[in-house]
This record gives sequence, C-alpha cells and structure tokens, in this order.
Amino acid sequence: MSWLPTLITKSPEEGFDLALKLSRMAVKKTQPDDAVRGRLRADYEDSADSLTMASGVVAQNFQTVAAANGCWR
Repeated sequence: MSWLPTLITKSPEEGFDLALKLSRMAVKKTQPDDAVRGRLRADYEDSADSLTMASGVVAQNFQTVAAANGCWR
C-alpha cells in the first residue's frame, strides 16, 4: 500500500497532520540517508529562519490538502 493513499481527510486537523507528513516525506525522499538527515538537523534546529521556512512548506501542503477536501465545506 502507498504511504499516501488519499488526500481526503475527515477534518482540517487531520488535513494539517497530513500536510506535516507530506513535508516530512519530501525531506526523507530528497535525502534518504537517516544519518545524513540527523547530521543536518543541527544546522537548522536552532535557526528561526529555517523553522519559518519549514512552516511555509507545511502551509503550502495544507493549502493543497484543503483544496482536495473542498476546504471541508
């Protein structure tokens, strides 16, 4: 089974959780080596700019999920 069987969620909260997963999976698929991701984490975990940019990626993914769900009418 696919890790992403659907973009449809029951609620906005579940949609936000899915947006987070989409964002994390993009990083994992871009850099599949766990050790490398672990080393790189030190570069951004204390960076307000990096964390703000990460929030922007999640927000974009949330827009996608919201649109797929008709903004939960």
